[in-house]
Amino acid sequence: MRAAAIQMSSGPDRGANLERAEALVRHAASDGAGLVVLPEVFNWRGPRGAEAEFAEPVPGPTSEWLSALARELGVHLQGGSITERIDGERRCYNTALLFAPSGEIIGRYRKIHLFDVEIPGQVSARESEARKPGDEAVVVPTAIGVIGLSVCYDLRFPELYRRLVRAGAEILCIPSAFTFPTGAAHWESLVRARAIENQCYVIAPDQWGTSPNGYRDYGGSMIVDPWGTVVARASEGECVISAEIRMDYLQRVRSELPALRHARL
Repeated sequence: MRAAAIQMSSGPDRGANLERAEALVRHAASDGAGLVVLPEVFNWRGPRGAEAEFAEPVPGPTSEWLSALARELGVHLQGGSITERIDGERRCYNTALLFAPSGEIIGRYRKIHLFDVEIPGQVSARESEARKPGDEAVVVPTAIGVIGLSVCYDLRFPELYRRLVRAGAEILCIPSAFTFPTGAAHWESLVRARAIENQCYVIAPDQWGTSPNGYRDYGGSMIVDPWGTVVARASEGECVISAEIRMDYLQRVRSELPALRHARL
């Protein structure tokens, strides 16, 4: 099975974002991808304080659009993440949705770890002011493998991924909007570490360029195999990367180095 990660530079124009996303997803599918993963908040990235205004219910316009695209192309589509409206709550969820080739929503994960970080002169972010954390780890058995869902800042919390792999995960999706200073320092190391320690494929699409809030996104989208080898890496700009996902290879890695069976804690 071939998997694809899509790197985008999303902005505040939802229509333009969806138009570019559709072209990139179609390109990935035409190249043979059976699983396509979009980046975090791919459909709308606007000014702070506007999240609640532009958040959507699920089902809603973007989830219905993703459903129709997955059904038309016959692919598993992990829709990065979108801001999900919460009735009676000023905050919203940062929600990752997984669609079957039928268009059905088969997985919904709400980001648990929220990015509250101050790096003087570089990044000032308090995701918790506009977002409500989720509280459930989500693993989805599919015909192409068992998929564990996560979003961006979750990458720094290995206990989440160990919970996913103990529930059967073989493919980890990490749609992201990693900032440049943290990305340059840690992105590759963390993505490869999650693949190595959990002996999983990791598909990690990232946002690239300058965010609407003025800080730089790192890009560097990657697909990493269960041995920790980077099998696909994005350059600059919006693009599609893809690689083969081989479950026979995953099982061989887990058999020859049975670290998951040796875990004591």
